[in-house]
Amino acid sequence: MYSLSDAELDRLRDGDPVLFTELVQYYHPRLVNFARTIVGDRWSEEVVQEAWISAYGHLSGFVGRSQLSTWLYSIVRNAALSRLRKERRYRSLEEMAGGDDGGAEAWLESQFDQRGRWLQSPQGWGAETAASVLEQEELQACVDQAIDRLSSQQQSVLLLRDRQQLALQDICNILEISYSNARVLLHRARLSVREAIELHLEGIECSVVGK
Repeated sequence: MYSLSDAELDRLRDGDPVLFTELVQYYHPRLVNFARTIVGDRWSEEVVQEAWISAYGHLSGFVGRSQLSTWLYSIVRNAALSRLRKERRYRSLEEMAGGDDGGAEAWLESQFDQRGRWLQSPQGWGAETAASVLEQEELQACVDQAIDRLSSQQQSVLLLRDRQQLALQDICNILEISYSNARVLLHRARLSVREAIELHLEGIECSVVGK
């Protein structure tokens, strides 16, 4: 995880070009992946470039109330949503995420432990095959396809939590959604990927069931 001392943060706020370059090198690919979950491949790179320009211009105003990473992801999110508005394709994240009743959420919660791991492994996932199967390019392609077929919000939450290891509360702040909504989106995404893995292990074409 990229981190800066208080002295380095002061230098960054003052526009230190070396520190800003290091910041860009570390976060750029991560931010592009995040932007892709909102605007797709077509505009993700451009959106992040715009976000960097905005971030550099507002560094002096970063007071540290949130993590630097949260601040950057929020800028990218705003830039991505701005692009969607320009293309007249914008829908609010809350609208697309939708609601969920308590019973469904409780069931989703019951499928994972406190660390977000499956309580029951996918069917066909034997201990003797797990390591070898994970090495197969076919399975990785299946997982990638499963993630690509998730809704934009599920992709965003899954990417930020499981691949970029952000805290769930930070993700809520970035996406401007409730903690409960974020948990539902994350659990649904994980279950969809699990279903895709099970189908792959059974020799069935990779797919995603129930966004």
